[in-house]
Amino acid sequence: MDLIKIGKFISTCRKEQNLTQADLAEKLGISDRAISKWENGNCLPDAGKMLDLCAILKINAGELLSGEKIKMEEMDKKTEGLLVELARRDEAKNKTMILNMYVLSATTIAFYIGSVLLAAHTLKEGPLLTAIIAAATVLTLTALFFAFKLEVDAGRYKCKKCGCKFVPSYSAALLAPHINTTRWLKCPECGKRSWARKELGEEK
Repeated sequence: MDLIKIGKFISTCRKEQNLTQADLAEKLGISDRAISKWENGNCLPDAGKMLDLCAILKINAGELLSGEKIKMEEMDKKTEGLLVELARRDEAKNKTMILNMYVLSATTIAFYIGSVLLAAHTLKEGPLLTAIIAAATVLTLTALFFAFKLEVDAGRYKCKKCGCKFVPSYSAALLAPHINTTRWLKCPECGKRSWARKELGEEK
């Protein structure tokens, strides 16, 4: 997916509709700085704004993501290619989130153990030692929650019973017994519990 090409296409289509960046931004309810970022190829429009943008520019989502007008006979092939590219990007993002989860968890635990041992070694028992341990505990729990959130938000869990892929609530995932990123979860489709395995992308 060529962000520069998409940005130039957005700019061309905007001008064809006799709209300035400010005009387009006003119609979408965003800042003209966001329009500038799109047209410079710095990022893609958010999914929530993409269909509105297409309607204003009189193009379809396939053309927007291709960065060019598409003939009807070529539409299916282009759309299939775009879906594959989006799936690859989503899988790469999910893998990065899981990697960040592991790094954050390991760093947090190492920080907590190091802080407690250092405080216990250098300070005598008293309010200062208690305060340091309490602060380290709060920081550790906060960081571990963010690591947990990264895991839940990355990809989906796959039910071992029916194959349904789903994203559980944070509370359900938090309370579920787990082995690494596999959790004992209730499937919303079949209603049965199983060791639901984390899926980061579509199966090959």
